[in-house]
Amino acid sequence: MRTLISQAVLIGLLALAASFATPLTAQEAESQEPEVAEGAAFDEEVTVTARKREETIQDVPFSVVATTEEILRDRGATTIEDVSANVAGFSVQNLGPGQSQVAMRGVSAGQIVRDQPGVKEQVGVYLDESVISLSLFTPDIDLFDMNRVEVLRGPQGTLFGSGSLSGTVRYISNQPELGVSETSGEFSANFIDDGEFGGDAKIVTNVPLGDSAAMRIAAYYTKMGGFMDAVQPDLSVNEDVNSGERTGVRWSFRIEPNERLTITPRLIYQEVTTDGWNRIDAYNILGNPFTTTRPAVTLGEREQFTQTEEPFSDEFLLADLTLAYEFDNVTLTSITSYTDRDVLVVRDATALTASITGGSIGLPENVFTLDGPLDDGTTAEVLTQELRLSGGNDKVDWVAGLFYSTTEREYGQSLLVNGFEDLTGIPTAGLRAPRDVLFYSDLSYDLDQTALFGEVTYAFNDKFDLTVGARWYDFEEDRDQIFDGIFGNDNTGTDLVSTPGSTSASGFAPRLIASYQMNENAILNAQVSKGFRLGGINDPLNVPLCTPEDLITFGGRDTWEDEELWNYEVGIKTTVMGGRGTFNLAVFHMDIENLQATVTAGSCSSRVVFNVPEARAQGIELEWTAQLTHFFDVALSASYNDSELSSSLTSTDANGNVSIVSGIQEGNRLPTVPELQVALAGNYRWEMDGGWAGYFSGVYQHVGSRFTQIGDQAAGFGTVNLLAFAPNNIGGPLTQSTFTFDPELPAYDIVNLRLGFLNEKYDISFYVKNVTDERALLALDQERGTLARVGYLTNQPRTFGVTTRVKF
Repeated sequence: MRTLISQAVLIGLLALAASFATPLTAQEAESQEPEVAEGAAFDEEVTVTARKREETIQDVPFSVVATTEEILRDRGATTIEDVSANVAGFSVQNLGPGQSQVAMRGVSAGQIVRDQPGVKEQVGVYLDESVISLSLFTPDIDLFDMNRVEVLRGPQGTLFGSGSLSGTVRYISNQPELGVSETSGEFSANFIDDGEFGGDAKIVTNVPLGDSAAMRIAAYYTKMGGFMDAVQPDLSVNEDVNSGERTGVRWSFRIEPNERLTITPRLIYQEVTTDGWNRIDAYNILGNPFTTTRPAVTLGEREQFTQTEEPFSDEFLLADLTLAYEFDNVTLTSITSYTDRDVLVVRDATALTASITGGSIGLPENVFTLDGPLDDGTTAEVLTQELRLSGGNDKVDWVAGLFYSTTEREYGQSLLVNGFEDLTGIPTAGLRAPRDVLFYSDLSYDLDQTALFGEVTYAFNDKFDLTVGARWYDFEEDRDQIFDGIFGNDNTGTDLVSTPGSTSASGFAPRLIASYQMNENAILNAQVSKGFRLGGINDPLNVPLCTPEDLITFGGRDTWEDEELWNYEVGIKTTVMGGRGTFNLAVFHMDIENLQATVTAGSCSSRVVFNVPEARAQGIELEWTAQLTHFFDVALSASYNDSELSSSLTSTDANGNVSIVSGIQEGNRLPTVPELQVALAGNYRWEMDGGWAGYFSGVYQHVGSRFTQIGDQAAGFGTVNLLAFAPNNIGGPLTQSTFTFDPELPAYDIVNLRLGFLNEKYDISFYVKNVTDERALLALDQERGTLARVGYLTNQPRTFGVTTRVKF
């Protein structure tokens, strides 16, 4: 029935688009077109480089959105999460400070977490020509001085390679301009309802260096106010624990020694620090209302229970060099980039530790309440090199190139529980783990990738174009690991020999696009393309923590294979309302093979990746933009995704009973992405005296319900057995035997408003974000399969602010 409804909606929308695209007669145009001042016609000529050459959005023969610098300012967008709220079919799951996971068109295998360093991203993220994707730790670049953010929907593997399985996001920064001297700044202050003050100071300057060179520097500082409160074991409250700061600089040069050669070196540095998490605790084994022998704790709607601080830091360095040389009919481009990341996450794992020491082992309260901070560190160095040739004429445009990347990534965890050995007499020091470190891991990954790519577009006539492209890739990944500590699977032996692992693959990703100019206002596009995501190596289970049943279910899966996707798509791009608007529509169906599903390994406090043989995603996307009058314009972006598993995974226990593994059952939804997503924006401007103008803008965003992991749909998930550790129930006897929660994250609606006044030098605006103070649940956060803790990541409450932009 749902398929029939979708088809009916599709037919109706296609008919609507076709009617919009039909040219009007001169008499009809004169009668239907409202009066608009000369020169105020809608401007749809936003230039993008989605195919590594300049063309307008309407000329790109697939689904792409470019949020310009002006739109980013009008809608108050400062992060990639803000951008996603305004773009259909594009979602960003907030997983804590500096840890956002991007998905596109409903293709998602589940939440990637810190202790899965081998998992690759499904959406590629680029800063200009440099790839900056790093699975969970894709840097959240400040949008100040960005020319636009391009969102390319659908597989982009031909030109952008691995990680662009379902799409690509490209930050396009403003480049140094020759012969231009200008400086501008942005200053703001804000206050979070029932939270802290925040604000930022940002400045950019463009300086000519003679006639053939220029320099551009953008620097920014942001103070992020906190809004989460942390209840302590003595029931005192630490307020606003998730405050933070973001500091960065982008320093670039443009050198043109002659008319043919352009040299663009650049250095980018950004540091993000926060003092805590935007996590709501719904249940904590150490702080809950069900205990009778410990203080009962009832948490508020934006409260968590912690014993230790949870700081986060992320240092990001990018150095790149772009060279372009213009031959007579061919352009040679070289992009060399080096990325260095250093991320440290400190998490309060006291609840997890207590579930083991107090629950599983039965140690006394003075032991299981010892502080358990878990240090979680990631460092990565990535070197990439791309060489490409491009050219064209009136009939043919083409690009061909070579890509190489090498990545060295180090990951480790250390769980220090001071005083554990003295209180218990249990030896804790290992060959690598120091005294009182109950879990220790050290993993190193080396990944090398080589690719050849090419794409050519041929115009058969002034109406029909055909694009053919392909990418061949080859990769190899090696991993060494050391586990130690009484909670870890010490599989390294007495000689501390690291356990190696390796995986490799090669493949071919083609793309075919046909484009037909129906009339002067409408272009029909059709596409078949393939995307891919590289495979990887699973970490071993924490065997000492696993039940025998979980060892059978989740063990023996050393590696996972490449994830592959075939995309079938048709779309129409139209110019409507006599040139004052656009209406774009795309319909797609994607078949996914070997979906890399992330699952929580039950009692093992581990996560592993399973390959699900078949899944699919299908849906519809539309954008409508229009200048309704000389002073009023609107934009609508909406998408519907129907994404689900097409196969199941089962496990057989020792008694021969067959069960579904972690909710991987045919018909279950793909996680992290909503079925329905809508964004509606409007902007009204008016003229004032003295060269001033006013504007009022509003944005409404709707995000449908989601699941965080595929396993959240497993039978019985959502019910926590509070007596699971009997007779060692912490705080027992307990007032009830179970705790229930809804693993399906509810839909939410956000409204943002902005009132501003501007002239040639100043732009002063007052804004309210999250006007209705909606508390959105963004992701489920759990410890030890919900036995230790159940929580949710949440959004920022209602925020009032003022921003001033000035041109010096």
